[in-house]
Amino acid sequence: MDPRHEYARTMTRRHFFGRTGMGLGAAALASLLPPAPASAATATTGGLAGLPHFAPQAKRAIFLFMAGGPSQMDLLDYKPKMEARYDQDLPDSIRRGQRLTTMTSGQSRFPIAPSMYRFQQHGESGAWVSELLPYTARMVDDLAIVRSVHTEAINHDPGITYLCTGSQLPGRPSLGAWLSYGLGSANQDLPAFVVMTATWTGRAEAQALYNRLWGAGFFPSKHQGVALRSQGDPVLFLSNPPGVTGADRRRMLDTLARLNEQTYQTFADPETQARIAQYEMAFRMQTSVPELTDISGEPDYILDRYGPDVHKPGTFAASCLLARRMAERDVRFVQIFHRGWDQHGNIAGDLPNQCRDVDQPCWALIQDLKQRGLLDDTLVIWGGEFGRTIYCQGTLTRENYGRDHHPRCFPVWLAGGGVRPGIVYGETDDFCYNITENPVHIHDLNATILHCLGIDHRRFSHRFQGLDIRLTGVEPQHPVLDILRSA
Repeated sequence: MDPRHEYARTMTRRHFFGRTGMGLGAAALASLLPPAPASAATATTGGLAGLPHFAPQAKRAIFLFMAGGPSQMDLLDYKPKMEARYDQDLPDSIRRGQRLTTMTSGQSRFPIAPSMYRFQQHGESGAWVSELLPYTARMVDDLAIVRSVHTEAINHDPGITYLCTGSQLPGRPSLGAWLSYGLGSANQDLPAFVVMTATWTGRAEAQALYNRLWGAGFFPSKHQGVALRSQGDPVLFLSNPPGVTGADRRRMLDTLARLNEQTYQTFADPETQARIAQYEMAFRMQTSVPELTDISGEPDYILDRYGPDVHKPGTFAASCLLARRMAERDVRFVQIFHRGWDQHGNIAGDLPNQCRDVDQPCWALIQDLKQRGLLDDTLVIWGGEFGRTIYCQGTLTRENYGRDHHPRCFPVWLAGGGVRPGIVYGETDDFCYNITENPVHIHDLNATILHCLGIDHRRFSHRFQGLDIRLTGVEPQHPVLDILRSA
């Protein structure tokens, strides 16, 4: 942001008097209202006037991001007819000239690789689920499984960036930053947006994740995700250095705030105020974050529910437990990235490990939220940036195979706040290659997430560089009302 332009925009004479008048009116109104509750966890701070646009079904969201592209036909999109086509070439009528990645574009043929894993129907919904996800199978009646999500991105970095920020090009605010900017925080002692990157046991060479995936883009930096670490301080520089007491830190911040306020009065750069707010948040987190990450008070039956990995900091299980603890504390948006889903080869070895990492913890998180009465107003999302090809990458055998990236169809499941449980939405063809019913673009998915939180994505924009930018882009997009409790 150019501070001169920002100053001119925010401090015109007309804007000054308009803001003053509204301030007097607000003060008069406040004098007539009962006092606000003192709890830091109940008072919403920040956010935009007029949001939410309508009564939200969810107050908070947890996004379980499977980075790398889970193989849909091996997990949630059963394609039994492919068994009869083992090692046959993918018909040109199915591929329709789709561009391929450099990993398979040089192959002389594209042999069909049926899934080696058994599927069964589960729950009242009759959802087909792979044997690799036994805990997910137990909770299908809590989920809305969408099998028809699609994207234009064909490689990891633009694909993840696209889903997380609404653009394949870096620089836009992430979903969590949009929620922090629009809805503010419901807990003054913890960030509105927290990110965890969990360990994994699948393919060791995993796609890199960059902090711009949870960045604030053109919003003030206070809206960016705060990364929670599993080693050392949970947040960088959270502890005072040797010889510095809490009182010393308080005096230092007070002095620094006065200096920053002088800077703001001179240049009116909103980043200066964001810096002040971040320093104050860091000071409060010195108490709130250690309490959040201390799971010693959790009963054994809860820890057992998440599985043995819950005792290992940084695992997906431990991250899911912390996500539940953050939901209890009204953290607006939690995102857990689990890497290693990029199975170009060795699906037989890597995919089962990946599923063991996440299957039981995902189930435990849903049951934990439900037991505590939090699932009704907490939206949980599971999915990756794209899917995998039905044809094999490299050598195909009955015992093993690999799959390339596939953007035309892949599954996402949702549960909790605002979502109709126990439904399967969208259909793909017998090759799990093209969508045949109810396509859901990733912009539609983000519009659905915003809708659950009470936001009309069409009315939620920010002017930047002369454009009114939305998370969901400029083309017509729609929340998927058919999977929601109320349209």
